[in-house]
Amino acid sequence: MKPSTLEWIEKAEEDFAAASTAIRARKHPLFNTACFHAQQCAEKYLKAKLHDSGQTVDKTHNLLDLLKQALRVEPTWNSLRPDLAILNWFAVDYRYPGLTATKLQAQDAVKRCRVIRRIIRQSFGLPV
Repeated sequence: MKPSTLEWIEKAEEDFAAASTAIRARKHPLFNTACFHAQQCAEKYLKAKLHDSGQTVDKTHNLLDLLKQALRVEPTWNSLRPDLAILNWFAVDYRYPGLTATKLQAQDAVKRCRVIRRIIRQSFGLPV
């Protein structure tokens, strides 16, 4: 793994920690924040794989576009498509007035993120 790939992974891990913390807050859980950071974690892990494989890392939040690129080096990741499609919803729209994430959506987003994170970390030979 390239040393610079570790920077992507560290950023992804920050997002994973933020999502996990935001949803567990007892007094004021932050469901929108949990969903956003779950999406960001998946995005940065996909970009880590693209970066590590020498592909161009586009400035996009679209997880399905990133998956399409990643499939060139990890064809088995097509199984991640349904989870990535759901997380894609939380990249932008839930950050602004109009949509608000529910507790169930936040729990589901973090759960999907956890699955994606596990699979991508395994591909790097990292502990899960």
